Amino acid sequence: MQHVKLLINIILLVLGLSVSYAARDIVTLGRTAIAPAPAAAGPAASIDNSGIGAVSGLGVNWGTVTYHPLPTDIVVQLLKDNNIKKLKLFDVEHEILTALTGSDIEVMVTVTNGQLADMGSFDVAKEWVKVNLTRYLELKGGVNIAYVAVGNEPFLKDYNGTFNNVTFPALKNIQNALNAANYSHIKATIPINADVYYSPDNNPVPSAGVWREDIADLMDQIVAFYHNNSAPFTVNIYPFLSLYYGKGKFPVDYAFFDGNSNPLMDNGAAYTNVLDANYDTLVTVLNKAGYKNMPIIVGEIGWPTDGDINANATLAQKFYNGLVKNLATKKGTPLRPNDQMNVYLFGLIDEEGKSILPGDFERHWGIFTYDGQPKFELDITGKGGKNTLVGAKDVKYLSKQWCVVSPSVTNKTALEANADYACKNADCTSLGNGSSCSNLDYLGQASYAFNSYYQNFIQQSASCHFDGLATITTEDPSSGSCKFDVQLAPAPVPVAPAPEPAPAPVPDSAAGPSNSPSGSPSDQSAKSESVRSAFLSIATIVSLLFGLSAFHSL
Repeated sequence: MQHVKLLINIILLVLGLSVSYAARDIVTLGRTAIAPAPAAAGPAASIDNSGIGAVSGLGVNWGTVTYHPLPTDIVVQLLKDNNIKKLKLFDVEHEILTALTGSDIEVMVTVTNGQLADMGSFDVAKEWVKVNLTRYLELKGGVNIAYVAVGNEPFLKDYNGTFNNVTFPALKNIQNALNAANYSHIKATIPINADVYYSPDNNPVPSAGVWREDIADLMDQIVAFYHNNSAPFTVNIYPFLSLYYGKGKFPVDYAFFDGNSNPLMDNGAAYTNVLDANYDTLVTVLNKAGYKNMPIIVGEIGWPTDGDINANATLAQKFYNGLVKNLATKKGTPLRPNDQMNVYLFGLIDEEGKSILPGDFERHWGIFTYDGQPKFELDITGKGGKNTLVGAKDVKYLSKQWCVVSPSVTNKTALEANADYACKNADCTSLGNGSSCSNLDYLGQASYAFNSYYQNFIQQSASCHFDGLATITTEDPSSGSCKFDVQLAPAPVPVAPAPEPAPAPVPDSAAGPSNSPSGSPSDQSAKSESVRSAFLSIATIVSLLFGLSAFHSL
């Protein structure tokens, strides 16, 4: 009987895991220094092969919850170098969209959860489309905007119904506003957590899938609207989280794509991995609603590389290689055989500004490191061979120096107190149990904390003091898989040129009449530029101090 209960628990995790993930992308308050440090050549770029073509149906999520972002043009070039043709954003990122102008990269932009209530007005929705889409669609070359994500996981159980009454009106108004603007080819869709459907305890298989009771009627209305507008259903599925929340009961093999000697059987269909089982549970629900051919997009799927015992580059590489090969075969799932699955990997680059409420792994979802370098070899063509990811080019770093514990330190209590302070103001998620730096002794852990703080404050000398316990070194303290980073050099803030000095007064007899306004055009331009530069400086400071803006959440 115990074996039966265990099997049921496992199947429930596979099919209906309710992920407590509401705070996944809420930015945390970070403190970042203001004055830029001089840039210097940084670590050498890693893999550098010629560009490769991503397998059909494969895209990436580009999250920007970071205090030290790579320059937008470098990231866009990274996408192009890897021939990634589909991109999902968690807001309307104007700088990113401008950089994508003229490219053939297909883009999904987002109406954030915090904007959903406002979109209950059709006039507001029309204005949103005009301001946020029209300007890019009508640029020379344009931006290939294909989807508008309406909210992000708004029906998550942890939201307790906060967005239940505003999401569907927002969806209708955004799509109708798109249609009214002659953008009916752009489809509005709600990225939904997989907790909106499940299989009952007494029959935990995909073919028994149903909507969650509290929103069943609402989901029926939404999918009917999708059908009438030829829009896709978008769902986020995370095999890693099934493993993480399974607490040792979830069979590891089901998270990957290598097959399984004990597949889950359902009416003759064999399920060997959680993605197929979860996907077909949704297919079942859509079939029951009468929409057997409704397109499905997996809006997020990924595997983190640090912050948990199962979050590492080895398992991430195994997961992604299996996923990409699975996509390349176009074998589909038991309920949708020979079907091209469309997925967006989560995510493109690590985001050290994200909340770690769900787990320390939250800051390590990228297939690229913070500086745009591949974390592992990955053949995104799915064809095998020597194809692999290409790293970012022309990345600028701060000086090659680190902040570490001074050799003369003997006061362990003071050291631990200062390390704790550093970690409250920087990213120390690699020090957790099972993480890449968990094997460091207390001196090494303190050095990691000090350096993380020092780099976060862009190597200002005062940020490597810690009551005299720390010192700056030019010898890299990295050890094995534990990397002590050198931070990216901040982009320079534009500085307005000094206005030209006013000309010497001219005698009245030689001056002649003048109808020009007070101050020459060049003076007006200089004043305007000074104000703009001051605003940029203030905006930069505020954004750094308060952690940019949170998206993917409220």
